[in-house]
Order: sequence, then structure tokens, then C-alpha cells
Amino acid sequence: MPINGIILVAGEGTRLRPLTYTLPKPLIPIMGKPLITRIIEGLMSNGISNIHVVIGHLGFLFKQALGDGSSLGVSIRYVEQRERLGIAHAIHRAIEEGADGELIVHLGDNYFGEGLDRFIREFREGDYDVYIVLTKHKDPTRFGNAVIKDGKVIRLIEKPREPPPNSLVMTGIYMFRDSRDVERAFSTLKPSARGEYEITDLIQWFIDNGRRVGYSVTNSWWKDMGTPQDILDLLYLMLDEAKPRIEGEVRGEVNGRVIIERGAVIEGRVHGPAYIGRGSVIGKDTVIEHYVDVESNASINGGSLSRSLILNDASLELSRARLIDSIIGPRSRVRLSSGNYSLILGEGNSIISTA
Repeated sequence: MPINGIILVAGEGTRLRPLTYTLPKPLIPIMGKPLITRIIEGLMSNGISNIHVVIGHLGFLFKQALGDGSSLGVSIRYVEQRERLGIAHAIHRAIEEGADGELIVHLGDNYFGEGLDRFIREFREGDYDVYIVLTKHKDPTRFGNAVIKDGKVIRLIEKPREPPPNSLVMTGIYMFRDSRDVERAFSTLKPSARGEYEITDLIQWFIDNGRRVGYSVTNSWWKDMGTPQDILDLLYLMLDEAKPRIEGEVRGEVNGRVIIERGAVIEGRVHGPAYIGRGSVIGKDTVIEHYVDVESNASINGGSLSRSLILNDASLELSRARLIDSIIGPRSRVRLSSGNYSLILGEGNSIISTA
């Protein structure tokens, strides 16, 4: 049977505005790569080269960024989901457009610290009809919940107001052995109260019909990039695992685990963990504190930064100011003279303060 990867990126990312007015969250780069690129690489390393990307909001930007997938060693087909009718509907749309056989479905705003290898291997070795990955979460009401009894998934509940005791939440990866069964299940579904075809209802069909539904609990961290803080949390987790590498020019001072890409120039001080992208310049009066990601071709002069993501081509003149817990959008300009700030800026914004 053919094997297909399906990546779902049709959402609007409303909780990440203003960033997502012009940049879909799976295309937000962290440490030099958009999240969707990392997902594609994870699928490819497991022998999955036929990828269906389900697009909607700003879908043309995915086409511009990824093309036909050949630069990544895969073949990409784009599938449009014109109406936001839920995850199950998005999978159905991919099947309508040619995704048949075994399906590995990955939400485009999810990332797993341990990668995908173990999950895909256990799915195949267990000969399951469906396989899901679960984890514990401090707020189970935000996600689908799985009820486990005697080592089996017996019930799935979508965003329960009162989660079951010791509940495990569903993460954003779902695996199906046969697309024909997925279509049989989908044909029985009705939209939920929020007007969507829920993935929990789709998989519940397999449970109710006696199919083999396997699961695993992830051994590492998992992030769903729903909010600006989620993006920053993902950055911190990834920087914690980064290996230091210096390929740019250091005229100033670098301490700790720091990645400096080729073409970057460091004239100030950089304290790791931190990432400085290609072509970026850190001025001589600038202090990059811990957990900062400066993407490509950005310039920072003066001031200090901590726990922040600075996207490509941004320009910061900080004088004696300090940025903390901030995301600065691509091609934005920030000019500050003093004080402490926490900013979330979209693309091409300007903030100028002389106070």
C-alpha cells in the first residue's frame, strides 16, 4: 500500500495575531527553519516522501516557501480546505485529492521533542488500524482526551469541560492503516456543536467497530503552537537541546551554548543558549541574554534582549532599553531609548519611543 504524509496547515492562527495576519504559524522560523520544514524532514527520515499539505488561510505562502518539495527531497501536493470544518474534514479532503493507503497525519503547528521515529515504528509493528500519541497536560480542556482502560483506548472526548480522572490528551499526530476505512468512518460523522468534523469522533468510529486502536505516551516534551507564549516555550525547549556551533564572525564575546550561523557578525555579547541567524549583526553595545533567537539578516544595536524571538530582517535600536518575552515580526523596526518592554509585533511594524 502507498504511504502518504498529510500536514494540516489550513487554520488562521487567530490567537497569534498580529503575527499571523501575514505569516501562517507553521512558517514562523525557529533556529533557522520553519516548523513545517522540520515536520517534513521528520516524515522523510521515515521513508515518507509523498506529502499532502492541506492549506487554507494564506495558502499561497506555503507554495512559495516549499514549492513542489524537491528541494527537501519530497513530493508535495497542495489540497485546499476552503471551509474550516475540522481536522477530520481536512483528512477527508486529502483523501479526495489522492492520499490513499497508509496515512501519517501531522498538525502543522505541533512539534515533538523525541521526533517521529518511535511512533511510526510502533504503529507499523503493532499492525494497528489507528495509532495516536498522548501526553499529560496541565489544561486537558483545551484538547481531545483519551480514556484508557486495561491498556486500551475505550473512549475519546473532544475538549471536555470536566476531563476524566488522570486524563491523557491527544497530540497532533494520527496514523491510519487504510484510507478507505477513514472514508467509511467520515461518512458517518456529523458536525459537532462548534460546526466541525472532530478527529475524536472519527477515531471513535474505529473503537466502536472493534478496530485495533493503538497509542503511545510521548517520552519527551510536546508543544502546540497556539499562542505567542507557546512559540516562546518551544524556542526555549529547542535551545535547551541545541549543540553549540560558531560559523560566523565573533568580534565581541560569546558565552555558553550558542549557534552563530555563517555570515553573522557578533560585536557585542551573546550569552547562551542563543541562536544568531545568517547575516545578522549584533552591535557592540548589545547584550543578548539567555534564550534568544535572532533569525536571518536582522540587526540589533544597543540594549539587551532576553527570552525573545527576532524574525528575519528586523531592525532594533535599543539604546539602554531591554526586551523580554517578545516576538518581533519580519521587517519590523523598533527604536527605544530606555525601559523594559515585552512586545508582540507583526510583519513590517514600527515602534519608536524616545521616552
